[in-house]
Amino acid sequence: MTEDPFVVHRSLLFTVAYEMLGSSADAEDVLQESWLRWADVDRAQVRDPRAYLVRTVTRQALNRLRTLSRSREEYVGEWLPEPLLTSPDVAEDIELAENVSIAMLTVLETLGPTERAVFVLREVFEVPYGEIAEAVGKSAAAVRQIARRAREHVAARRPRVPVSRSEQQAVVERFLAALRTGRLQELLDVMAPDVVLIADGGGLADAARAPIHGAALVASMLALPGRAVSAVWLNGAPAGRIEIDGRVAAVSLVVEDGKVTRIHAIANPRKLTRLDEPAELAR
Repeated sequence: MTEDPFVVHRSLLFTVAYEMLGSSADAEDVLQESWLRWADVDRAQVRDPRAYLVRTVTRQALNRLRTLSRSREEYVGEWLPEPLLTSPDVAEDIELAENVSIAMLTVLETLGPTERAVFVLREVFEVPYGEIAEAVGKSAAAVRQIARRAREHVAARRPRVPVSRSEQQAVVERFLAALRTGRLQELLDVMAPDVVLIADGGGLADAARAPIHGAALVASMLALPGRAVSAVWLNGAPAGRIEIDGRVAAVSLVVEDGKVTRIHAIANPRKLTRLDEPAELAR
């Protein structure tokens, strides 16, 4: 059983589905559906099991993404991706870490389902255009055009200046230290003047239902005592876990020029089920 191609490539298949859906629960459902289809396949007719399985997962993820579109439009407040606990080793693959980051997954939410699938398969997993065409039901020429548009769309919305892992970690540590003390000035010092806080409570936890703009306002909301703050690795990057009165939130940060420019805070308890055991991600 351990030699079955589905088992061998499971981490890759999960990563494909998660990148497309931004939800580990939905990604696991897609893998279950794909496994049932794989179980009925005549393996002797499959020349490249890895490519075949990636296509299968992509099709199932596309179906799920189209189904989810309406429910996400009706979501209470801001919708953010489901954070994954990861080991620091994930950050060693810089491209993988960047593409599974909360910031990138949030950008991918602004793409249409087919654009998202094409971008993920081409830019993250370097799947040939012909194979992508089979997976999404388009011609190779159409896929090339979709990929170009998706790249331009993402490039216009991703963080402007990439930072090193060491700089990211240093700024995150300063931010978490300021949260622990609850001191207003320490928070102001580590945030950019135009910082944006986006919170996701899903109607199940206290959270702002619209983005909060500006360091003064964001700092005043965060400068509260009585929090247990710990450093964790989420989605391949240093991040924070906050507990207050028995409630948990995951905090992911975007850092530019030595300052925090965007804060993603996920408090929806349904999205915090993957914070105890590191997820297995692979390209």
